[in-house]
Amino acid sequence: MPSIPEVIEAITTLLTLAGIVYMLLALWGARDFHRTLSLPAATFAPPVSILKPLKGTDDHLDAGLESHCLQQYPGPYELIFGVHTPDDPAIAAVDRLRLRHPNIPIHLILCPQRLGTSGKVSNLVQMLPHATHSHLLINDADILVSPHYLTGVMAPFANPHTGLVTAPYIGTTSTPTTLWAKIEALGISTDFMPGVLTARKLEGGIRFGLGSTLAMSKAALSAAGGLQPLSEYLADDYELGNRIAAAGFHVALCGQIVATTVPSYNLAGFWHHQLRWARSTRDSRKLGYVGLGITYCVPWALATVIASGASLWSLSLLTFALLARLAVALTVGVGVLRDPHVLRDLWLLPLRDCCGLLFWLWSFAGDTVLWRGERFRLHQGRITQVS
Repeated sequence: MPSIPEVIEAITTLLTLAGIVYMLLALWGARDFHRTLSLPAATFAPPVSILKPLKGTDDHLDAGLESHCLQQYPGPYELIFGVHTPDDPAIAAVDRLRLRHPNIPIHLILCPQRLGTSGKVSNLVQMLPHATHSHLLINDADILVSPHYLTGVMAPFANPHTGLVTAPYIGTTSTPTTLWAKIEALGISTDFMPGVLTARKLEGGIRFGLGSTLAMSKAALSAAGGLQPLSEYLADDYELGNRIAAAGFHVALCGQIVATTVPSYNLAGFWHHQLRWARSTRDSRKLGYVGLGITYCVPWALATVIASGASLWSLSLLTFALLARLAVALTVGVGVLRDPHVLRDLWLLPLRDCCGLLFWLWSFAGDTVLWRGERFRLHQGRITQVS
């Protein structure tokens, strides 16, 4: 009869080996995506309405909004901003933007109604009637884009079967930053995005959207049921992409890399944000999320070293796990996403993966999340406020 340490050693060894296999799949997915970036892009520039719901302001808001006004796009586009209250400080940022770019149609919409639990989607529903163009693009307030962003995002719509285009993203940290902000930004480029590229390869495409960019035709949005049904969902970006795919449209991941700002979290802020992200993913992709546990090959390898008493073979296994993990981080984070901070923070990768495994395990321990200072209960992707 094997002892408890021997059983633990056997389990963690199998999990480590499965994690190394996943790393190889992630490299395969990254290679496949990178090859598509070298293909010539179609020339297609339909009129676009960019919808950006706003709430409050931060140090990076002006730069993000400004980048959307510097587009080298051959077609017409407009910017539509939505706020819930007339005293929102983001209004001043929109006013400054109008003064700097008087030739770009910039509209500010007051969205006084609360049409569901999600304030963001509630604003979007009230902004939508003001969008005059055939294609829509929704992204978060702090997203920073390149001058070729619109051209790259809209090109896949040259295929009439494309219903939604989404974009990879990296996390940038504020100055001064914190350890927890660095860990979250590192996780986006070396853990989350490799997972997206792996899913894209294994599933023959993606069937979800990323909040960094949700571009769609009005026809596809209508066929998917519109925005209103998403007002009770936490992961509205995932849900929108999933519904457009279910309606028979193709969802494309374009090659435009955008940046989102990671706040200078303290430990509590980092904990709540990561747990919300984990539980949101758990509810959105149930089967895939259960399998996510095997992807943490380095923590499992460390557990194997401990369980085996630091045997020579377990140290060799840890070395292989570290090499595989570094290969994915460098290939995706540096090679594909061109994230300038990955090399700087690479030494944090084992800590980031141990945190990731902890959040994965803890996500099954409850169904509440903290979002913008309010507590919600999550069930089947929907959120209800906890009094």
